[in-house]
Amino acid sequence: MADFLTPEERSERMSKIRGSDTRPELVVRRFLHSRGFRYRLHAEDLPGRPDVVLPRYRSVVFVHGCFWHAHSCQNGRVPESRSDFWKEKFRNNKLRDARNKRALRKLGWRVHIVWECSLRNKKSADKALATLERKILSVLGTQDEEE
Repeated sequence: MADFLTPEERSERMSKIRGSDTRPELVVRRFLHSRGFRYRLHAEDLPGRPDVVLPRYRSVVFVHGCFWHAHSCQNGRVPESRSDFWKEKFRNNKLRDARNKRALRKLGWRVHIVWECSLRNKKSADKALATLERKILSVLGTQDEEE
């Protein structure tokens, strides 16, 4: 399927995509705050600028958009137009994510990923957020849970 927008129109639309304070990110932040967690946002001093940093728990949370991080769900599929470009883009994004995750772990941080698709409806969001809370709090116990 060919792109029905001109390159200028496509560029304008793509520039409107937010990199922070996205709806899924706000859902995670509201949940964490309601549970008494206090955090920093988009810490520039950490690899990958995690969306949420919980210093007390030595944990960081990335809220990944399924499209941009090539999740295995329906939303993470490669577009039909310019598919070679997108495959390379997604491959590089995944490599960067893995590199940042390794660097954070090397610095002693626990890394948690929340996928956008897991927050789409209330039932799956409740499950994903409860799991996130349990994993963050597990640092206080004896077990260490990682993704």
